[in-house]
Amino acid sequence: MDAIARARMAMSPPEQADKLAELFKVLGDPTRVRILQALHSQRLCVCDIAETLEMTQSAISHQLRILRQARLVRAQREGRSMFYCLDDDHVSQVFEQGLEHVSE
Repeated sequence: MDAIARARMAMSPPEQADKLAELFKVLGDPTRVRILQALHSQRLCVCDIAETLEMTQSAISHQLRILRQARLVRAQREGRSMFYCLDDDHVSQVFEQGLEHVSE
């Protein structure tokens, strides 16, 4: 088998590549990365995230909507407050590996 055939076999289907590209687009925004950093070790409400990042709650809510659509964060209602956390361990792993990569 030649190199081109091996490369083609190793590639994911185009639909999967599209989804991965969309994920990287979402992660390509510094504000969204900072939100993920804030949520990396604890869950927070919108007001706490806004104060941490020194931004308006409206701006944070907009970014959280994008992160939720990408399934990177999830919301949990407690009374009248909405708390956000990373969606699952995969998000933590991607985030940690990304930080490790840029720290080298």
